[in-house]
Amino acid sequence: MALHDRVSTLIREIASAVILPRFRALEAHEIAEKSPGEIVTSADREAERRLHDGLAALGLGARVVGEEAAAADPTLLDGIGGGLVWLIDPLDGTANFAAGREPFGMMVALVEDGIPIAGWLYDPLRGRMCRALRGQGAFCDEARVRTRVDVPPLPRTALGTHFMTPARRERVHRAAANWCEIVPVPRCAAESYPRLVLGENTIALFQRILPWDHAAGVLFLEEAGGRTTHWDGTPYRVGSAGQGVLAGASDAAWAVAAAHLLVPGEGIIDWEDETV
Repeated sequence: MALHDRVSTLIREIASAVILPRFRALEAHEIAEKSPGEIVTSADREAERRLHDGLAALGLGARVVGEEAAAADPTLLDGIGGGLVWLIDPLDGTANFAAGREPFGMMVALVEDGIPIAGWLYDPLRGRMCRALRGQGAFCDEARVRTRVDVPPLPRTALGTHFMTPARRERVHRAAANWCEIVPVPRCAAESYPRLVLGENTIALFQRILPWDHAAGVLFLEEAGGRTTHWDGTPYRVGSAGQGVLAGASDAAWAVAAAHLLVPGEGIIDWEDETV
């Protein structure tokens, strides 16, 4: 069985056994705050353990780093941009999941020297598997997918500004006024990237760049024809010192967004003025 099929099967099995049975069925003791404003559930932890063991058993010799393990031991992120690494987000959109609402998903990426080379994004409720292998295209439920090339007059833009200071948030939304349609963010990267590829959104801006949140989605988008960079215009890399992510469904969409949002010195997104 090919690697993409083996990982897809593993993810689906864990979703069926661990994630879906707990949706809208969590007990109070199964939800905890792991850091201020960040929660974790029993589903996150069990799914990560099973994914860790399943990926390690594939025998690629890659390190396996999961979100919850790294929260408990941040040193796991040391050297994350070097070598072969499996990255696991066992339950992306945990706050949505714990509140009994959509969307939420599971993400796995295989990264080599900071560059995503394989990625999977799974929506357990819809049974939708999005995946990509570097140089081999992007697929959604086994159908090859491509992004929309043209840029709509008012590109639908999801601005992930909820972790920004009020001052920066106001600047970003002011910079986005008049040239795009601002749409709600799903608070789930496993949903954000498919929306760009499948035509629901055209542009997405992210502030936080935790590696498990973006590696799989960036590869899926780029293999489908989109473009992602850090805010300084450099290519997205796991472990990079670059800040933020700007994603467009095409090169043209990225360029339109960059012309409005990534203008250093004009106070729109100035990565010198505050900690990201």
